[in-house]
Amino acid sequence: MKLPLSWLKDYTSIDGISCKEYAAALTMSGSKVEGIENLGAEIDRVVTGEILRVEKHPDSDHLMICQLDVGQEEPVQIVTGAPNITEETVGRVCPVALHKSTLPGGVKITKGKLRGVASNGMMCSFQELGLDLGCVPYACENGILLLPEGTKVGVPIQDVLGLNEDVVEFEITSNRPDCLSVIGLARETAATFNRPFSIKEPVVKGCGDDISKYIAVEIEEPALCSRYSAKVVKNIKIEPSPAWLRERLHAAGVRPINNIVDITNYVMLEYGQPMHAFDYACLSDGKIVVRRPRAGESIETLDGQERAITGEMLAICDGVKPVAVAGVMGGANSEITDSTTTVVFESACFHGATVRLTAKALGMRTEASGRFEKGLDPSLTMPALLRACELIEQLGAGDVVDGTVDVYPGACAPKTLPFEPQKINALLGIDLTEAEQIAYLERLDFKVENGVVTIPNFRIDIERTCDLAEEVARMYGYDNIPTTLYAGEMVQGEFTPKQQLERTVSFVCRMAGFDEAMSHSFISPKFYDAINLPEDDVRRISTTILNPLGEDFSIMRTTVLPSMLDNLAHNHAHRNAVACLFELGTIYTPTIQNGKADPNTLPHEEKILTLGTYGQMDFFQFKGVIEALCQELSVKDVSFSAVHDNPSYHPGRCAEVFSGETRLGVFGTIHPLVAKKYGLQGEVLAAELAIDALFATADPIKLYQPLPKFPASTRDIAVLCDETIPVASLQKAIEKAAGTIVESVTLFDVYQGDQIPAGKKSVAYSMSLRAADRTLTDEECDRAMKKAIAALETEFAAVLRG
Repeated sequence: MKLPLSWLKDYTSIDGISCKEYAAALTMSGSKVEGIENLGAEIDRVVTGEILRVEKHPDSDHLMICQLDVGQEEPVQIVTGAPNITEETVGRVCPVALHKSTLPGGVKITKGKLRGVASNGMMCSFQELGLDLGCVPYACENGILLLPEGTKVGVPIQDVLGLNEDVVEFEITSNRPDCLSVIGLARETAATFNRPFSIKEPVVKGCGDDISKYIAVEIEEPALCSRYSAKVVKNIKIEPSPAWLRERLHAAGVRPINNIVDITNYVMLEYGQPMHAFDYACLSDGKIVVRRPRAGESIETLDGQERAITGEMLAICDGVKPVAVAGVMGGANSEITDSTTTVVFESACFHGATVRLTAKALGMRTEASGRFEKGLDPSLTMPALLRACELIEQLGAGDVVDGTVDVYPGACAPKTLPFEPQKINALLGIDLTEAEQIAYLERLDFKVENGVVTIPNFRIDIERTCDLAEEVARMYGYDNIPTTLYAGEMVQGEFTPKQQLERTVSFVCRMAGFDEAMSHSFISPKFYDAINLPEDDVRRISTTILNPLGEDFSIMRTTVLPSMLDNLAHNHAHRNAVACLFELGTIYTPTIQNGKADPNTLPHEEKILTLGTYGQMDFFQFKGVIEALCQELSVKDVSFSAVHDNPSYHPGRCAEVFSGETRLGVFGTIHPLVAKKYGLQGEVLAAELAIDALFATADPIKLYQPLPKFPASTRDIAVLCDETIPVASLQKAIEKAAGTIVESVTLFDVYQGDQIPAGKKSVAYSMSLRAADRTLTDEECDRAMKKAIAALETEFAAVLRG
């Protein structure tokens, strides 16, 4: 929004305030200033000059030698080739760029010679001054700009053409459509500097006729058009607007056209209310109907394009046809022309969202649609309409018919909010008195009476007490609000025990050479087929997403394994020879009713540590990673149990992990058929460990153990047993039987070969025996050995090897 400061002064005073001070203050009070511009800042040493004499150039058929009075002691000689400079223009005044002058765009003008004749400057056209024809309708399009009679000589051209205007450009946020107007910004200016603000009530004299003889308005869609106001003006005279009006429009960035169009644009900028003018002669039956378009209807808009309009839009129609697209653009079939004698002025309030969708669908965004789509105040339509008619009478552009058509089906009372000064202070962290807060609010046209704040109609953005607090804050000054700490006890932030465990898990995995991966929690049902889940597996029952991105993201996963294998396959497809990944991912287990997920109950969420690797580790190395993880978490009594029926893993290389009786998870080599589906080759290993189970069994207390003072005794034991007996079971039996002096039992050999009977295997352990208070004797060590051998013979029929 461009605001000419001279226009602003019609409503409030900014005397004694520089442009920079003004911009800084308005920005701090919430109206962000994008920039400040002086329209004639680039023009230097360009003045008005009277043509004293014109004569032909002796060596040219089209050049003329002119003598001009520019207010100096001596006339200035300038040679020009402009076709409109002849002997008949003697006495006329035009812009003259003197020697060492500057024009818009940084153009430099210096004296020189044309065909041997000195030329001490340049006579200017309106284009060279950065203007268009609408700003100077009296100008010649292809010649020097001849100014109106009576123009003073030797005056800077900025003063003559209104180019000495300071313009402030604002960035208006979408919640403040009231500031898309001169009046709105003037109100903000007056409030910011605490200066008087006033709006002159428009005065329309009228010509004595009756509007009911001319037009009737009907709103068929009150939800889309909350108010429609109209007046009729007859005996219209289409002509250029006066200079002051053209200059203000030009400064605000709007091209002047003619008096009628300029008035509607002027009122839109002044009040923020878009307006439109119809040629009354083009309205069938003198009716205006606000309705949705009917099937097959179209309209040629003012830009000359035929546009199909649909039932989702809103149209302004006469008794037969559409004559405008509501809130966007008028139709060519009711356009104001030079032959127009009677005009209908429209000032209406349309539904913002509908206008936005219509403008987007038609591919035509206009100044009007940009304002309507932000939401306008219906109470603006009448003041803006009266202001337009007042300008009609002031400019002598026509006779205003008495009476107004004002259809307002949805009139409503102003919004109110309770006035809570203590709450406002608490929100802002300041200590203003009730009277001070009221004064700030009343600056902005809020009314505070009996503990109730009445919100002005134009402030559609005010909904809650916090909005009122913001108004108080910006008037008080954001920079005046002290920096304070939050009230209450300060609590130092820290990780919860479970978060600390998850961080430890991530650390151990990274130290083991694994990189963290992340994947979506929603997957395709086909993922369960990829990991060979049976049709009756309960994990296939998943929570279905109501609005999925697609079939591949339609359910919430009950296992992270397919996502991990998918990540491994991605690495393998990109020729990564080794991949080690881990993910702390969430699974979603639904409540099952009648064999289906209960849609009315949220699924149970659980974090699972999933590891996956290929190309680097074998089964036992991978097992070592899991043991290291359990050791770092101080998980006690860790054991492993072979699993042969997990469909996703190799039946001979899969084990469950336990802590006592608590199952922690499963790990092993991925089943070859599953690996093949993912395009993976070689041994692929994976593990799935429940974070909740690890958290429940982990011991957060670390106990200090001093270095042993007494030496350990070592004994080796090798036995023959059935090949089906797990070596871990033998180890547990040894530890239990040998008693408290056993420090550790380590497996160091498993052998099957020619010297071993079929169906048997040789298993060898190294036992470390130590007492904390003494050196063990050979007899004590031998007794422990004998107990261990006896236990192996009794429990597993193991035989000591000779």
